[in-house]
Amino acid sequence: MVSDPGPALPHPLPGAVGLSHLSAYDWRAADGVCGGSPHLHLVCTEAYVVTGGRGAVQTLSPDGYRDIPLEAGSVAWFTPGTVHRMVQGGELRVTVLMENSGLPEAGDAVFTFPPQVLADPEAYADAATLPPGAGADTETAARRRRDLAVEGYLVLREALVAGDEGPYREFQRAAARLVRDKVPRWRELWRAGALAAAARTGARLDALAAGGDDHLADATAHRTGPTRMGGFGMCGRRDEYALPGTTLPYEGA
Repeated sequence: MVSDPGPALPHPLPGAVGLSHLSAYDWRAADGVCGGSPHLHLVCTEAYVVTGGRGAVQTLSPDGYRDIPLEAGSVAWFTPGTVHRMVQGGELRVTVLMENSGLPEAGDAVFTFPPQVLADPEAYADAATLPPGAGADTETAARRRRDLAVEGYLVLREALVAGDEGPYREFQRAAARLVRDKVPRWRELWRAGALAAAARTGARLDALAAGGDDHLADATAHRTGPTRMGGFGMCGRRDEYALPGTTLPYEGA
């Protein structure tokens, strides 16, 4: 039995997931690869539904280093703690589904910056935060942020490929320390979003089992569209939706 989740969000997407669209960056990084900023999520599972083009997602996890091909129609997803880097192969376009709408927007992601940056919350915030808007200054800052994340990522990847999991695990621990103070806010968002959605399903099942159908009288439909086009996200240019639970723009993104 789940405890009372508290106030629910009005009209969330199914399962209270988050939604955005990404066009992967075509900026070339230090290793010659074009793509986004490597990072991990602390709580949320993320899924890529590829709608066009081709590319890959590079991941670091206890499974080791993987390079997962992406093409139209393919789906890839990664659980909390998995470092992932979207790689551009040619007009890659992805619909992103995020578990726990609201948590990623509230900071449930940490870039693979070098250890000295991760150890200093102010330095991390300075490196992770972009100027407002979508102009040249923001693009320059987004590219600088990507390059710094790739710098730290390549060290983690090299060690993992060599069989040394230590730097990757230390990065995970540093990321957890960096966001710990945000957990109370995340818990509020989870209770109002994903937990409340699951509780509603339980209530409907209880009603049907008892012979009731009153909740069907609330049947309706909803529609929305992008509310910010071409923002600079972690992995690429990002079209966002002001859906219940989201706080635009992303904190630090």
